[in-house]
Amino acid sequence: MAPSTIDGPLNGSLKPKEEEGSTTLFEIDDSDLSRLLEKPKPLNIERKRSFDERSYSEMSITMSPPRNNNFYRTSDNSSRGFDNLDGVYSPGRWTGTPRSGYFEPHPIVGEAWEALRRSLVNFRGQPVGTIAALDNTSEELNYDQVFVRDFVPSALAFLMNGEPEIVKNFLLKTVFLQSREKKVDNFKLGEGVMPASFKVLHNPVRNTETILADYGESAIGRVAPVDSGFWWIILLRAYTKSTGDSSLAEMPEIQRGIRLIMTLCLSEGFDTFPTLLCADGCCMIDRRMGVYGYPIEIQALFFMALRCASLLLKRDAEGNECLDRIVKRLHALSFHMRSYFWLDIKQLNDIYRYKTEEYSHTAVNKFNVIPDSLPDWVFDFMPTRGGYFIGNVSPAKMDFRWFCLGNCVAILSSLATPEQSCAIMDLIESRWQELVGEMPLKICYPAMESHEWRIVTGCDPKNTSWSYHNGGSWPVLIWLLTAACIKAGRPQIAKRAIELAESRLLMDGWPEYYDGKHGRFIGKQARKNQTWSIAGYLVAKMMLEDPSHLGMISLEEDKQMKPQMKRSASWAF
Repeated sequence: MAPSTIDGPLNGSLKPKEEEGSTTLFEIDDSDLSRLLEKPKPLNIERKRSFDERSYSEMSITMSPPRNNNFYRTSDNSSRGFDNLDGVYSPGRWTGTPRSGYFEPHPIVGEAWEALRRSLVNFRGQPVGTIAALDNTSEELNYDQVFVRDFVPSALAFLMNGEPEIVKNFLLKTVFLQSREKKVDNFKLGEGVMPASFKVLHNPVRNTETILADYGESAIGRVAPVDSGFWWIILLRAYTKSTGDSSLAEMPEIQRGIRLIMTLCLSEGFDTFPTLLCADGCCMIDRRMGVYGYPIEIQALFFMALRCASLLLKRDAEGNECLDRIVKRLHALSFHMRSYFWLDIKQLNDIYRYKTEEYSHTAVNKFNVIPDSLPDWVFDFMPTRGGYFIGNVSPAKMDFRWFCLGNCVAILSSLATPEQSCAIMDLIESRWQELVGEMPLKICYPAMESHEWRIVTGCDPKNTSWSYHNGGSWPVLIWLLTAACIKAGRPQIAKRAIELAESRLLMDGWPEYYDGKHGRFIGKQARKNQTWSIAGYLVAKMMLEDPSHLGMISLEEDKQMKPQMKRSASWAF
């Protein structure tokens, strides 16, 4: 496949440039960049917080030490956070010497900010993202690229610190890359596909910089990143919510980008379910791990992206047509997920007693799941109080593994009802050793071992038992856990996890992941100075200290979608 690029001399013009071959390159001049990246004009808007936002801001974190002056100041010197506080602590400009009378940050906060800033990637003098890792001891492979999903915690950290420009630049660059023609061999990818990652190439001879994008054609397994488009929409909404600047989201290019992603996901086909059918390796778990079908991570991100898109789309002819489809899909998807993906002690007992080979609309066992296929571990894992969204549901298949990202996003997007959110928190507390252990946080639980590992992963040497995606512990997930805990009213869980991470992350060199049943060992192939491990910690720390930040990444329950929590008449015994 010819690579998709944005290219041009440092003093070029905006016009298509046909190079030898079929690759179309774009030259972007300074005037065009300044037009797109210029700061929005000040808006005379009085920002009023909703009841839910006030509840986040005024939440009392009982396990935290008393503090009187703790909020962050933006780059334009306007305050954000607790309105009744007048102190200033800027983590982005931490000097290493806390001022007398101010909240004293953990010693690794300053180190984390310095490491995050070292990971910045510039294009034509503008920061456009952060590279995956700065580990000089290992081969770079693709860790020197800016990944869409990896950049999200970095973006949130900069937004929380009042530095939105890098996020704006990133959103614009990626939407330009979306519009490029994308081919794998002779097959053309959907127009709405976002890149998995991009890399800035410098040519000192021609005095040019080129952005080279990867849409999955270079990835292991050659799988397009289904989650990239969802994270892009979620981040766009976070930017808009954080800055109060809607001009970026209203740009024609951005509106078109949203519609293209929605059109790609909402197209009609042979599906009988409102969930998205996906291949293995299409998300954070980007290797063969048996998540093909309808993985919880994709469904939760899909649900959140649909809700964010409904808030960002303009109410014009094209926007309204897309909105109608979004609303219908949201209702169907919320019912399907809450009904068929949810597992608690009662539902587990019901599945255990299922009859098989049922026919007609009166069937109770709608997916013809064989009770004997239930894994032994799930009976011990399921507490009396607690529950979670299982990994996958499809014909004759239920993946009962716990996946952290999908369950946390389900809480943040309000895919989980308030009762289900509390149950997920109960599960985490009840199974702390299994899901958190000595380093947060298990990406999935439990690990596949021996014969199952050989069959499902294809003997993947990187995904051995309790390593990497196969039961490894990923520090980046701490920001999602913290956000979910605050939204569910259980910040003490997040505080406990953050304290665990603080005890080791800097000392261990900010690893990508940890190995072992309890996360005791640095991952055998883990990169050091992994950017999203650094950014995930900073976001969790800032969010716990100022819960009002949660508003940029959390959505409150849509009362119109609140279901009666019963599966249907056909599900009643």
